[in-house]
Amino acid sequence: MSYELAEEQKMLKDTVARIAKEQIAPGAEKRDEEAKFPWDMVEVLREHALFGADFPEEYGGSEMGLLSLCLIVEEIAKVCGSTSVILPVHELGTMPIFLTGSDEQKGKYLPKLASGEHLIAFGLTEANAGSDVSGVKTKAVRDGDHYVLNGTKTFISHADVADVICVAAKTDTSVPGHKGISMFIVEKGTPGLSIGKHENKLGIRSSSTVEIILEDVKVPGDNILDDEGAGFGIIMKTLDFTRIPVGAQAVGIAQGALDYAIQYTKERTQFGKPLFSFQGLQWMMADMATQVEAARQLTYKAASMFEKIPKNMDKLSKEMMRSSAMAKL
Repeated sequence: MSYELAEEQKMLKDTVARIAKEQIAPGAEKRDEEAKFPWDMVEVLREHALFGADFPEEYGGSEMGLLSLCLIVEEIAKVCGSTSVILPVHELGTMPIFLTGSDEQKGKYLPKLASGEHLIAFGLTEANAGSDVSGVKTKAVRDGDHYVLNGTKTFISHADVADVICVAAKTDTSVPGHKGISMFIVEKGTPGLSIGKHENKLGIRSSSTVEIILEDVKVPGDNILDDEGAGFGIIMKTLDFTRIPVGAQAVGIAQGALDYAIQYTKERTQFGKPLFSFQGLQWMMADMATQVEAARQLTYKAASMFEKIPKNMDKLSKEMMRSSAMAKL
């Protein structure tokens, strides 16, 4: 499979690299220290129409594809880990709507998400559920033309600033494990929806990570995605698609760190020579450069495999799921 970058993608990569250097890199350290959500960086991404990179044109996106989104994320991650989280979280939150949203749901939510006017979050993880999706305890009970949601989500990126949250909840508690889980679109300001603990993290600190508390949150029946009990399939397919931009973020952070290290070894001298001239350090740099490039190629290959798949619930091959997981690893 060929995944050589097209000329348009090379231009995109160069353009985002320039934006990152000029508009995102300055202040990155301060943003991390202050641990405040970077609305100024959101504005930069809006200004350059980067939120809609992987959104369909019919909803205001540029439909450049998953590989192009990864190129964008990688270049931003080279200079600011926190800012580089914004677009992968946006893709993660939107993917359930891409996959199973009705025409009405897509028409209502996707245009403002494509422009970045609205932000979105993905409400899956709980104290005992996340990697183990079957552990979801949040409940959704049908009440007339609404569902009533109760439960708590933890470690949810950007839920405190999101206008929309896609929330996983159990609609049928009589069946075991992952069965009986459904997905709901919950809007900001819905009574009973509140934000709890803000995590004080060791890194990527201006990207907020918070607790969501749902207390008798009434969600219109029209806001369920697909059918009752379809949630597990939606969640797993969502993660298959969105592991890959996380891989791109990791590649960008690694490349940015390596670039910084190489520059430092060229400037710092010991025993009358730059550190870069010592063979032991050269070996270390060569090993690191090889590992970063290996990660990049895994990520690009996985993204290119997903480029040709429409964002719907068609079955992905085992090779595609494996490649996605490898890229993130």
